[in-house]
Amino acid sequence: MRLWHKDLIDVLPNQQLLGQWRELCCITRNLAINGTPNHLLVNKVLEYPMDHFVTYTQLIYNELCDRGARVNWNNFEKWLPSTIYKPIKKHDLFEDWHNYRYLTQCVYNLEEKFDCGGISQDEWVKIYARFIQLTRVFPTNWYDWTTSF
Repeated sequence: MRLWHKDLIDVLPNQQLLGQWRELCCITRNLAINGTPNHLLVNKVLEYPMDHFVTYTQLIYNELCDRGARVNWNNFEKWLPSTIYKPIKKHDLFEDWHNYRYLTQCVYNLEEKFDCGGISQDEWVKIYARFIQLTRVFPTNWYDWTTSF
């Protein structure tokens, strides 16, 4: 269970994006029932106002809708307390958590999925291109990497 880095949402493969939606619904349910997500990788949501989590979930929902997926916002919303949430600018979302280090961790996780055949070459190229775009870090074997496909 993890929240993929906010800047990778639009390049996540469909399988990871749909999985993220299911996890967000589970996290929301756990928050409502237990007051905690109770998972090491996502307990950090408690360090931020709920506005961050709701905004992140809205980003995932919007991306799924843009891709034509049929998801029900009510699955998420039914577990939220009846509070008005203030949208957070994407740049400020989980500002101390969704940083360079976390981006790198997420990319390595996705790379492992690619290496094991769970992500296609086309999907991986989009993810890796986004990583380079965001970090301006080029691998030392950049030429080899681009020509090995």
